Amino acid sequence: MAREFKRTDRVAAQIQRELAELVRGSFDTRKTGMITIQAVQVVRDFSHAKVYFTFLGGELDERGVTKALKQMAPKLRHELGQRIRMRTVPELHFVHDESIERGSRLTSLIEQAVKSDHPDQDERDD
Repeated sequence: MAREFKRTDRVAAQIQRELAELVRGSFDTRKTGMITIQAVQVVRDFSHAKVYFTFLGGELDERGVTKALKQMAPKLRHELGQRIRMRTVPELHFVHDESIERGSRLTSLIEQAVKSDHPDQDERDD
């Protein structure tokens, strides 16, 4: 019988949990906003991990937050190595996850399309 989860999936989930805690304590939320680690993908040999993140608020834009995370990557990797006992701690590559913004835009477009198909609907709801 095959295993339910691959080892890479379990390691990715553990890295996601630990990175979420590390990121929460490592950044000034006024500057970067609230950073959320959405997902982690680890290659089979555990040498690299792609970390998908989103952020809310803060003074920096997407580029600024990405740059801040990339600059902190070596320190975060070191801290991750202290928390997770692995022979190889993956090199971290941060990628802004645009799926939430894309989903929000699609929802907005659908709502606009429905309103344009039924313009008198709002009057009946009152």
